[in-house]
Amino acid sequence: MVYELRTYIIPQGRMNDILNRFEKVTMRLFKKHNMEVIGFWKVSKPANKNTLIYLMRYNDENHLNSAWDAFRNDEEWIITRENTEANGPIVEEVVSEQLSPTSFSPLQ
Repeated sequence: MVYELRTYIIPQGRMNDILNRFEKVTMRLFKKHNMEVIGFWKVSKPANKNTLIYLMRYNDENHLNSAWDAFRNDEEWIITRENTEANGPIVEEVVSEQLSPTSFSPLQ
């Protein structure tokens, strides 16, 4: 298994917009493209940090790459992104890190 830790820095005042997009569209598209979400978190302390973090699991690196390619080329995603960012971007920065479990990790 390969895990991907994604950290999104959200512009001030846009957290509800990104959360709504994930809840209403993105989660369904992840499922459509065989992308498994392990969990989502908002940074609660410090309270003024507009950060959204989530963890994904894939069979291998090829699965990760092909799933993201399919997702990014999905017509519904392209339209949704255009619509939700009509008033400006709702993500300032994305940091993606691939993680490999240790031999003793409960998640393998």
